[in-house]
Amino acid sequence: MFAARSNTVERAVTSARPEAPADAWKQIVEPVQPFLDSVARRLGEQVEAFDPEISAYARYALTNQGKQLRPALVALAAGATGRLSDPHATVAVIVEMVHLATLVHDDIMDSAEIRRRRPTLAANWGNSISVLVGDCLFARALQLAASFPTPVVCREVSAATNTVCSGEILQSHRRLNFAVSRADYFKVVAMKTGELFALSCDLGARLNAVPEAQRVAMRNYGLALGTAYQVYDDCLDVFGSEAEAGKSLGTDLASGKLTLPLLVVLERSEPAEREQLKEWIMTWRPHYLPRVLELLAKYGSLAESRAVIGQFLADAQANLSALSLSESRVALVMLTEFLASATEALGKKP
Repeated sequence: MFAARSNTVERAVTSARPEAPADAWKQIVEPVQPFLDSVARRLGEQVEAFDPEISAYARYALTNQGKQLRPALVALAAGATGRLSDPHATVAVIVEMVHLATLVHDDIMDSAEIRRRRPTLAANWGNSISVLVGDCLFARALQLAASFPTPVVCREVSAATNTVCSGEILQSHRRLNFAVSRADYFKVVAMKTGELFALSCDLGARLNAVPEAQRVAMRNYGLALGTAYQVYDDCLDVFGSEAEAGKSLGTDLASGKLTLPLLVVLERSEPAEREQLKEWIMTWRPHYLPRVLELLAKYGSLAESRAVIGQFLADAQANLSALSLSESRVALVMLTEFLASATEALGKKP
């Protein structure tokens, strides 16, 4: 059903990092682009499952996809462990709906006004409507998961959704908690972001009935990649620009989230500087940002964050050794290289 390239896959998976051309992402997903197009269409069709009076809200949420990272992971995991089939598209729709629901709720909690270069659902229709729309997306995703002939998919999606929501609760509990450790931070990151990456890879392999070792390897790849991606996104919030991110920046600082760049300063700075940073975060105003950036630069927060992201990406690549060489496996490696290149570009003026 889904066309794929016929290029050879003799490129070694340990190849040198590419220079991240503008079309690097397109090169990675080119083999599964027909699949992604199908997933996008099916997501749009989900609007019909909602009451006509609320369909406009659902359409707004469901048609604001980004790079379709999670559907791409479903497809590439399937290709790396067997063949891509129609049930994989259904799984990709389910995972993307859960993801979009979390974004709706995230934007409410962060008071974000921009998401993917357009106003958030909350900015347009308010928090009350947005909370309920997010809940409806979760419910619809679980309804689709229950349509599979066995309970496995529904069970895995339900467990992952629980993990994501629990991670969000833990993150909320830890706002303005300056005793948070790196271990605490990475636990939350793995739960709220890494889990859906892991689920995408897990189900992509599981539907091919692969040996357990390969399924676990795919899941671990997704978890490491997703964790790296969230750390990168947290860095983008302070070292990037709204043009790069396509969403409001500084929301983590404004909401009191202690992300890795801030934790590095809290670990390494002098007591007086730590107290000053805490005061800025507790009474946040946008004009504090230049001074916060000075502290981040002084204590090497960006370099340390890059190193951490690099280690998670190395861990992700290591899990691919359990798979046979294939075009999809090469694409999974290229995906880690793509994120590595984006990480290197952080903080650098164009």
